[in-house]
Amino acid sequence: MRHRNSVFADVVKLIPWGKFEKLVDEHGTDDLVRSFTTRHQLLALLCGQLEGAASLRGIKAVMLSHRARLYHAGAVVPCRSTFADANRNRDYRVFTGLFEPMLGLATGGFRKAVGDVVRLVDSTSLRLAGIGAHWARFSTEFSGLKVHVIYDPDLGCPVYHLVSEAKINDIVVAKRMPIEKGATYVFDLGYYDYRWWAKLDEAGCRIVTRFKANTLLREAKEQPLQPGSRVLSDRIGFLPERLASNRRNPMQAPVREIVVRTETGKELRVLTNDLDAPAEEIAELYKQRWQIELFFRAMKQTLKITHFLGRSENAVRIQVAVALIAFLLLHLLRQMSKAKLSLAELTRLVRANLMHRKDFTRLREIQTPPPIDSRQLTLNWGST
Repeated sequence: MRHRNSVFADVVKLIPWGKFEKLVDEHGTDDLVRSFTTRHQLLALLCGQLEGAASLRGIKAVMLSHRARLYHAGAVVPCRSTFADANRNRDYRVFTGLFEPMLGLATGGFRKAVGDVVRLVDSTSLRLAGIGAHWARFSTEFSGLKVHVIYDPDLGCPVYHLVSEAKINDIVVAKRMPIEKGATYVFDLGYYDYRWWAKLDEAGCRIVTRFKANTLLREAKEQPLQPGSRVLSDRIGFLPERLASNRRNPMQAPVREIVVRTETGKELRVLTNDLDAPAEEIAELYKQRWQIELFFRAMKQTLKITHFLGRSENAVRIQVAVALIAFLLLHLLRQMSKAKLSLAELTRLVRANLMHRKDFTRLREIQTPPPIDSRQLTLNWGST
């Protein structure tokens, strides 16, 4: 009988191991290592991520119960203390560096014109408690971190991420993020900074965000509305000429205010530097921001990123990076699958079959038994 690998062994084959080994050599994370290598560490973390294990002991227990099927994946059962030391001490840049080549595989060469690229920018906060969380101290009672993400709604996955302490403002991190010339950037009020907007505008980027309630539009001129549109008003004008410190506002280019009514009846003042696109298009772009919120929900509820295996800064950065790599593996697996599945459905199937020897591209077909003919069941019952 032909040998078949476990689902886990087949899934981890999708990782570009050659590039990972180059990162290991570059950062020297396997220097003087006897047994538990950086590759073993990544495999153990991915096993825990895909299995939904919430602790180092949980990962060890899962791998120990399937020891015989770890060979073809190249994994080993970790000692808990050795595992904890690796998460605390090994350079997290090996794992964050793997994100980019994994993204290239998951997107499958998908290309769009520069002007059609949309980037959603946001962050999510995660609570961190216990010994070792002092680096993320926010107040006397709270420690936490933020995961800052640039998300592509067309690809359905993040394209950039960064971890910071919870006390760091979103705009401070945004100014460190790379700017793609000509792309559309959609963000909320946490990124309300005229200097950053001016840099985006200079790079030819389209900005879509919200006005603060106290921001007035100077020299506003009304634009005609399309009949039957949900847009309440469309005006072109200028932002305040001076900042609060009486310095000149660097964002001197004209901007546009589009007031729309949401499905819940709330009125939103949407700001953009695109003076020509239809108002409905701008409103739809801002509506896409909800997709990054759904991504954060999936990371917290489906991939359980709220349960940390270690509390040191290094361990947290490694775990966030591995969680995003697991997301890209599932994203790639969903593309390869013959059935259309949501991320939650696919995660449940992978979790249920992770160490079973099955075709990982046909999990749904294998999981779902063929329908039973009730007449045949009656005949079989009657014949016994």
